[in-house]
Amino acid sequence: MPSARATLPAFGALRLLIVGCGDVGLRVARRLRGRVRLLALTSDAGRNAELRAAGIVPLHGNLDDPRSLQRLAGLADVVLHLAPPPAQGAGDPRTAALLQALARRGRPAAIVYGSTTGVYGDCGGERFDETRAVAPATDRARRRVDAERRLRRHARLTGTRVTILRIPGIYAGDRPGGHPRERLARGTPVLVSADDVHTNHIHAEDLARACLAALWRGRPQRIVHASDDTELAMGDYFDRAADLCGLPRPPRITREQARHSLSPMLLSFMSESRRLDNRRLKRELRFSFLYPTVDTGLLA
Repeated sequence: MPSARATLPAFGALRLLIVGCGDVGLRVARRLRGRVRLLALTSDAGRNAELRAAGIVPLHGNLDDPRSLQRLAGLADVVLHLAPPPAQGAGDPRTAALLQALARRGRPAAIVYGSTTGVYGDCGGERFDETRAVAPATDRARRRVDAERRLRRHARLTGTRVTILRIPGIYAGDRPGGHPRERLARGTPVLVSADDVHTNHIHAEDLARACLAALWRGRPQRIVHASDDTELAMGDYFDRAADLCGLPRPPRITREQARHSLSPMLLSFMSESRRLDNRRLKRELRFSFLYPTVDTGLLA
């Protein structure tokens, strides 16, 4: 079978389909506008003007309605899949519907999928690379594991080059809800040092660039940690952000106190500790960060 890389057309004629074109997808589009043909799947006709203003052709369809996706067949040379799974269940029928639609006629040369580092579950603060086995502890993470497995199976059957980016916490000052100053202003507590967990981060602009690097340089059927060089406990991260923003540091509470005062969603993020090795991102995708640590990114 010829390599997927060899099937790509000339850059100016290349068609990129973005599925889940939110903040990161729009950042990708800004970097490619005028250089490739940009398409985006949307179920909201109210976004047409926004997408067109970004140089993107909107395609109406809904991942929850497989019949609406038939026009995607044979339409794109490469696909950036950033759409989340449904909010319930242990599987991801949205990814299943997308892959079924894409396989109806021809095949894209490459698919990049934005997954989550939550697929690893709690790792006790260990530092590890992409060879670690997944151990999802929540249905939210299990849905992502299901999507990853569907994509890798699709790659084996079709020859499409699939890259899975496992993404940690995304932040940026111009991203809606994407800067810790909002949480700091609410006074949301963090854990005391003895109970704290290690977290990982990437600036939204660097994530968009990592998506592009994976589209053009990703190796077949590869998993890559899209994480920066920061190694901080969660509480230290928010302390650092508070100092940089000139805001009070957040209060510290024990894990037992957190169980009684924080939402289940927030508590779940405070229950998983890991440190990600990102050498594959830098070596294989030849990636260099605009914001290698949160110290530089929070000031951007």
